[in-house]
Amino acid sequence: MLDRLVGEPPATVHPVAAFGRTMERIEHRLWADRRSNGAIYAATGVALGAAAGAAAGSIAAAVWSVTAGRELRRVASQVGELIAAGDVATARAELPALVGRDPSGLDASQIAAAVIESVAENSVDAVIAPAFWAVVAGAPGAAAYRAINTMDAMVGRRNERYANFGWAAARLDDAANCVPARIFAGLLAALRLQRARELLATVRRDAPAHPSPNAGVAEAAMAAAIGRQLGGPLRYGTVEENRPALGDGPRPDPPDVSAAVRLTDRVECLAIALLCLVGVSSILSERRRRTA
Repeated sequence: MLDRLVGEPPATVHPVAAFGRTMERIEHRLWADRRSNGAIYAATGVALGAAAGAAAGSIAAAVWSVTAGRELRRVASQVGELIAAGDVATARAELPALVGRDPSGLDASQIAAAVIESVAENSVDAVIAPAFWAVVAGAPGAAAYRAINTMDAMVGRRNERYANFGWAAARLDDAANCVPARIFAGLLAALRLQRARELLATVRRDAPAHPSPNAGVAEAAMAAAIGRQLGGPLRYGTVEENRPALGDGPRPDPPDVSAAVRLTDRVECLAIALLCLVGVSSILSERRRRTA
């Protein structure tokens, strides 16, 4: 709720940015083309994240500092408005704030698909997963999760430098997002009851072919929820990937970006409501136990 009200902390004091700078220095000292060095790097990052969460002294403060739902939806909406207005060139220039793929040859529909996929995947990374790990392990859990997610973004790439060194961070991120990605799909199904059966069937059918075991779940669920087809070929620099198609229906149009943003906003509201319900139930149970 803090993130919805005031957004992220300023960049100059953002703990995630500070963590990233620290891990860059640690990488400089530890890097070697070996999985063992990458495992030490990942374990160090998790320990630093958990310690920072414990030092925060507040679960709410820790979760606020590592969530970014408001900023994600703002940037996605901005790119969607640009392609809706026909300003594809500016939209291409803004797209790297959301995705890592090469935007230079993308048309309006392909940009819309990229934005929608990013909104789905990052709603897991930046909203559902931090809250889930806070429920599981308090402030240290939320901060340790964000440490894992940040390390994956930094070194979890399948290129010559990080294929071995980044392996541990990438596998940790896969494990940490396994349950949150499926919670996200479940919340989408709850909000799209008329499409719930189709949504779950689409996830079962299409997500396993995606290179990410969790992004595929979130993106396939979103594709079914909005009745559009996502996925397909893309390019990272000089590397081309033939990603699987996700969902059925036509390819996205610019207005579909705003539909996806509104839907993820509702997912976040539903998650907050469920967390509040669980919290109130826990408080009432504890009071009954004390008075018994």
